[in-house]
Amino acid sequence: MSDSRIPVDKESQNEPEASSQQKTPSGGLTSSIVHNSLTLGLFAILTVGLIAATFVLTEKKIHAQVRAFEARALKEILPGKTHDNNILDARITIPANDLLATSTEKYGYVAFRNNKPVAVILPAVAPDGYAGKIDLLVGIYTDGTLAGVRATQHKETPGLGDKIDTKVSDWILQFQGKSLLDPAPEDWGVKKDGGQFDQFTGATITPRAVVGSVYRTMNYFDAHRQALFKEGEAAMNGETALSEETDLKGETALREEKGAEK
Repeated sequence: MSDSRIPVDKESQNEPEASSQQKTPSGGLTSSIVHNSLTLGLFAILTVGLIAATFVLTEKKIHAQVRAFEARALKEILPGKTHDNNILDARITIPANDLLATSTEKYGYVAFRNNKPVAVILPAVAPDGYAGKIDLLVGIYTDGTLAGVRATQHKETPGLGDKIDTKVSDWILQFQGKSLLDPAPEDWGVKKDGGQFDQFTGATITPRAVVGSVYRTMNYFDAHRQALFKEGEAAMNGETALSEETDLKGETALREEKGAEK
């Protein structure tokens, strides 16, 4: 009898069946990405929470340290014998200003003796230092003479530009007693530029920047002295708001406003 069965192609018997991996896509990579994302997210949340908790727990201590640092810097410019108020309690807000070269609000401080203003300490920036901006505190008496100047933060070159720091040299002490008219305006510069102030050996940019900043700060004071001292009185008395005539617009602007009102 002949075999009625249909012959089977042997090659077809040797073809492998499609595996389960070929039939369905793998979810391993997706699962790994999700797991790593969740881990990173949890780590970020814990880190932020730890930083926030640390800030809350140390905020008072940090504030006290900052206050102590400010007090030491201010005391160098205005020793205790020059005033009888707690100068930190007569803190005033100084708006951003081109003469001061400040881009944000800063704080100034007003000194009083027998309830009369004695001096103000203004924040200023010398933006053109050799290694960048130089933060300054400039103390000015009510008569317009300088009580003193201190550099509070800078990145000037050690051994050269850092001589603006009293820890390195006494160069910055030469400003004490100077005013807008002493020396004359044309002498407010370093000697290399025909001015009266010394430069450093091998370094002119840093002292030039500081001299220019101090001179501009004195011009700011000259334009705003009445408003500065009135705001200082308000701060010392615990007042939180100023009248329209004591916002730091300057004496000239105030006179113009009064004239317009009439």
